[in-house]
Amino acid sequence: MKFLIVGLGNIGSEYENTRHNIGFKILDAFAEASNVFFTDQRYGAVCEVKLKGHTLILLKPSTFVNLSGNAVRYWMQKEKIDVDRLLVVVDDIALPFGTIRLKPKGSDAGHNGLKNIQEVLGHNHYARIRFGIGNDFPRGRQIEYVLGKWTDEEAAQLPERIEKAIEVIKSFCLIGVEKTMSFYNNK
Repeated sequence: MKFLIVGLGNIGSEYENTRHNIGFKILDAFAEASNVFFTDQRYGAVCEVKLKGHTLILLKPSTFVNLSGNAVRYWMQKEKIDVDRLLVVVDDIALPFGTIRLKPKGSDAGHNGLKNIQEVLGHNHYARIRFGIGNDFPRGRQIEYVLGKWTDEEAAQLPERIEKAIEVIKSFCLIGVEKTMSFYNNK
């Protein structure tokens, strides 16, 4: 069984280690722990992870976050992956730093990457992991905050939270969205 795991982020060295690129960072850590490497392919960097008889296609779209939908659609079609085996990993300013929430579907909550995926797919019925980045920014400074680097305190806590996000991804693929939500949400 195949799954498409999409980490949202922006390409380019100026965006590395920014809050908006947490999707990329989580998939990079997952690939590294699995001893696989991303290769540049159509619409993004891609690698495959084997997990107990399942194939996980990890995708870091080469489009900017706000245009991720075409990459998602292309890889779903190319790999013949149904929407119930799609998982998108995204940053969320509405959640405190490091909070991880798995949702089976939902609104874009103002996130332009999710909005574009919804527009391209024609619905919002796909699973997503929302990784909390907090919202400690002055009024009118949201873009600077989201595209900003992690604080030293956040950076110190990041590896443990990334590991937890990888556990959620694996669980989603092995036991499904509902059971995974009961194990990990609000923990």
